[in-house]
Amino acid sequence: MRYFMAVAEERHFGRAATRLHMTQPPLSRAIKQLETDLGVVLLNRSATGVDLTAAGNTLYKEAAALLQHAEQARARVTAATTLTVGTLGDSAGERGTRLAATFRRHHPDVTIRFREADFADPTTGLRNGVVDVALTRLPFNDTGISTRTLRQEPVGAVLRTDDPLATKEMLTLADLEDRPWFQLPEGTDPVWRAYWNGAKPAGERPQGPVVRTVQECTQAVLWNGNVGIAPVTHPQPEGLLCVPLKDMPLSPLVVAWLTAREDQLIRSFAATAIEAYR
Repeated sequence: MRYFMAVAEERHFGRAATRLHMTQPPLSRAIKQLETDLGVVLLNRSATGVDLTAAGNTLYKEAAALLQHAEQARARVTAATTLTVGTLGDSAGERGTRLAATFRRHHPDVTIRFREADFADPTTGLRNGVVDVALTRLPFNDTGISTRTLRQEPVGAVLRTDDPLATKEMLTLADLEDRPWFQLPEGTDPVWRAYWNGAKPAGERPQGPVVRTVQECTQAVLWNGNVGIAPVTHPQPEGLLCVPLKDMPLSPLVVAWLTAREDQLIRSFAATAIEAYR
């Protein structure tokens, strides 16, 4: 059928053969065999090229629709065997190995791709279709996004070890009232931005540098003494520690996906993640 489509579109056996990367004789034989099988003449041949007969024109329209449908089906099948997972920092955490092993066991033919996002996008690319499913943290504007909580983690203030507050076992947000906090970029989801600003909207605390990654956050604390917050389970580099904040809301680690794009593979990944993080 692709041979016939090429000849019909090129209106010339020679040009069609070139397009198909073949010689003209076998192409001519294939079209003749197609006409014999169908019992109709599809092409009016002349020295200058070919024209479609009425039967050929009908077949061309039907074949074009069939080939388009076949391409769409192939794209869907290919997409169904690839799952792109967005992560935020170390959101996969120590349970990532168990999650990977379990998912591979259930779906050995599925290729997993990972995309690590920065703090400017808590959905890790869900909204713009870059990823299919995300391992990330709430809170953010979750309109149109389904989430399942994997665990809730307490949050602490990230400080230098020589900071006067570093000796305390527990802190409150009031203890950090006058400290400069690192900031997330302009345009970041305001719900997300407020949470990491100590549960206050941007601009309501002394402002430190704008950061996008974990590394930028830790360097801002190490070099400038800025204050940041992080889940207390996150390991800190030498020279830093994390002191729990007793009045800071917990940080939910979640698996998330666009509700409108939910399918069996995404549901399976979510169920596997929930099991892995128990």
